[in-house]
Amino acid sequence: MYDIIIIGAGPAGMTAAIYARRANKSVLVLEAKSYGGQIINTPDIENYPVAAHISGFDFATRVYEQAQALGAEFKFEKAVDLKEGKVKTVVTQQGSYEARAVIIATGSENRKLGVEDEDKLVGRGVSYCATCDGAFFRKKKVAVVGGGNTALEDALYLADLAEKVYVIHRRDEFRGDESTAAQLRERENVEFVLNSRVTKLIADKKLTAVEVTDNSGAVTELPVNGLFVAVGRIPENQNFASVIKLDSAGYAEAAENCRTAAPGVFVAGDNRVKEVRQLVTATADGAVAATEAIKYLSAADQ
Repeated sequence: MYDIIIIGAGPAGMTAAIYARRANKSVLVLEAKSYGGQIINTPDIENYPVAAHISGFDFATRVYEQAQALGAEFKFEKAVDLKEGKVKTVVTQQGSYEARAVIIATGSENRKLGVEDEDKLVGRGVSYCATCDGAFFRKKKVAVVGGGNTALEDALYLADLAEKVYVIHRRDEFRGDESTAAQLRERENVEFVLNSRVTKLIADKKLTAVEVTDNSGAVTELPVNGLFVAVGRIPENQNFASVIKLDSAGYAEAAENCRTAAPGVFVAGDNRVKEVRQLVTATADGAVAATEAIKYLSAADQ
């Protein structure tokens, strides 16, 4: 039995492992795919303190190696269930493991457009984070897809950087705040492309244009260097819904101390309810969740 099992080896989970091992707790990290989470696909990180320029892969590898060097154990198995109690049991596709505390740091997936070559062009023109990658498109032409607050805020942010910003939305009205939409209408370099959807990505190694089809079937080609997809995210919490409380969008409900309503179960990173989902907030969550888990274990030993 482990002191702490961490589900997810993204920045939040691996940071939690570092903090837990530094407190001399036995730690098992379970990861369904590869360490690093979504950050591993980011070609250049510019907004993390100290590391002004580092690839997502290098960042993730350094954190992984640091956690390993401290003695954290990693198993690449997908967790499919969590059984609560004084001793928690995490069930994977290969077996099951027991721990006194569990940190769920499974993150969230970007909802994708589902067009051909979308995955291949991530980091080569396609992005799901304007604040992460917008600076790479200064004085260039970009498009934002979506109609919610995230899409509108992304477009407003990019309007200060890019030469041209197209806002593509499948409906004729936005779901986001009208005040933000009004600000976008005042920008000379912003153009709305409504009642339309992206149907094709055009690239020569990197993205060069997007094909847009409107509701009448008319096809238009927009020359862009960057496409920012903001059509929602899918938190990876469903396998644990019987233990932790989720909001209507599927995010885990927890206070800023990362404690859930289930004793000894914590959440960290992009899978929890929060305002800002960035690399720095993920690592912060990992530190907080591990610290709270250590407190929980100490209280249980008394």
